[in-house]
Amino acid sequence: MAGITDADFLNKVIPYGFNVATLGGYSLDRPTIEASKKIIERGRKEFHFPEDVIFNHIENEVASIKKVHSNVKVSANVRSTTPQPIIEIGNIKDLDIVEINCHCRQNEILDIGCGQEMLKRDDLSDFISQIVDNVDSEVSVKIRANVEGIDTLNIANLIEDAGADYLHIDAMKKGVFEADWELLREICNNVSIKVIGNNSVNSQENVKKMIDTGVYGFSIARSIISGNLDFNITNF
Repeated sequence: MAGITDADFLNKVIPYGFNVATLGGYSLDRPTIEASKKIIERGRKEFHFPEDVIFNHIENEVASIKKVHSNVKVSANVRSTTPQPIIEIGNIKDLDIVEINCHCRQNEILDIGCGQEMLKRDDLSDFISQIVDNVDSEVSVKIRANVEGIDTLNIANLIEDAGADYLHIDAMKKGVFEADWELLREICNNVSIKVIGNNSVNSQENVKKMIDTGVYGFSIARSIISGNLDFNITNF
């Protein structure tokens, strides 16, 4: 959740049972940073740091979490139009996972071919592979399901073949107010990559639905931020 999930916030919620904490999303290169400025101007709480500051900021955020929660994996969700800035972040000391953002749907990000528009890139496999081959951290790719014109299962296979360690899926479906459980189940049945399910994890009933799809794990954001989490995740 841009502009919200920083180290201070994550250090407060980790004790509720989380074993991975994700910072960001962060914009890393000039096009994504300029896009974030425009988003901020219309009221969104985007993270915004100049190119010469962002690396040190993320490095400090990682250190702040590890100092308090040394056994928790720390991930950083990042946006860039080219692989190199993501590679630099992926080599930050103690960062466990660098997550490529192929998920954001803010128009300013889409207009520069980033966020979920990344799913339409002809060179997406090479983009991911370059990062996988040149970072010390694990690599996750976060995608949005059911993007118009995109076969989500094909993208899942592409991401697996490119060597990523995790596939993080926001399983939203247009016009539906619950996760696309069937799509998640189909993907989990047809890939070997570790699938992290996202969307609708807001009740004990839906956690069970998510787990029953076969996901490796699940992520929570909105329910935590809103204070509406009415179950104990350590029970699952």
